[in-house]
Amino acid sequence: MYQLANLVVNLFRIYNILIIVWCILSWIPRGAGIVDDFRYAIGRLVEPWLSIFRRFIPPLGGIDFSPIVAILALELVERLILMILV
Repeated sequence: MYQLANLVVNLFRIYNILIIVWCILSWIPRGAGIVDDFRYAIGRLVEPWLSIFRRFIPPLGGIDFSPIVAILALELVERLILMILV
């Protein structure tokens, strides 16, 4: 059971890191070659989760706060799953 819980923690950690990397890459101007390809690949993974929160949280002053709320929600989901497993 501990191994399964450890796997869940690691998968959620990786997804959190992908969201953070995607946010950082969004600050780099388009047309940077391989960075665009990397941003697109990560975007395909994180956009479905972020789009859930973008429906309810509009950008304020041009700043998108949905990644912060998405990471917090992901942490809550992770804790819920861990409580069920342990």
